[in-house]
Amino acid sequence: MQQLLILEDDIALGKGIQLALQNAALQITLCRTLADARKACGETAFDLMILDVNLPDGSGLEFLTEIRKTSRIPMILLTANDMEMDIVTGLELGADDYITKPFSLAVLRARVNTQLRRTAAAANSSIQIDDYRFDFERMEFTKSGQQIELSKTEQKLLRVLVNNRGNTVTRSDLVDRIWTDGAEYVDENALSVTMKRLRNKLEDNPSKPNYLKTVYGLGYTWEVK
Repeated sequence: MQQLLILEDDIALGKGIQLALQNAALQITLCRTLADARKACGETAFDLMILDVNLPDGSGLEFLTEIRKTSRIPMILLTANDMEMDIVTGLELGADDYITKPFSLAVLRARVNTQLRRTAAAANSSIQIDDYRFDFERMEFTKSGQQIELSKTEQKLLRVLVNNRGNTVTRSDLVDRIWTDGAEYVDENALSVTMKRLRNKLEDNPSKPNYLKTVYGLGYTWEVK
């Protein structure tokens, strides 16, 4: 079952949206304040959020910024029809879509379903290996349920190795595939530094890695247990 959070301080509107979207495959959590939404996020992993911009204890844009620091979960903004700047700001901060008030519930339902289909597709493409979960589409990486922050370069290296797990990927191939905008100018030492940082974030004992192994004279591999 997919999880949807609605952050809307207008009780009647929030319940109307909830009724319009409710179905057997969707669990909906309705919040009226930022405080309620933050608490809900600590208890549930949501697949989509609908955020009102103007709230009693702050702004939905503020909450959007908080979430984007650690997650690529799809988010739809609800804005007043004359607040164009809210729309522009929201999209620049990472919102996936917006709906202006007043709006058609049928249109909202269609846009919600579009985002949920994308979320389901991304979930199907995520990779679970032992205690690790790597979701490269949403840029979410966890170990034993704990969030791991990876740089873009670390993500690229991890993705190549995980997609080729059990096989050795040469150093030159990794450089070509990670630094695609000018690999000929990259010092191979950059690859060693990136691997060291990745091991420090993923391995229990980075000096004796269980997964991110060096194949001496060739390159690296994600070892299959």
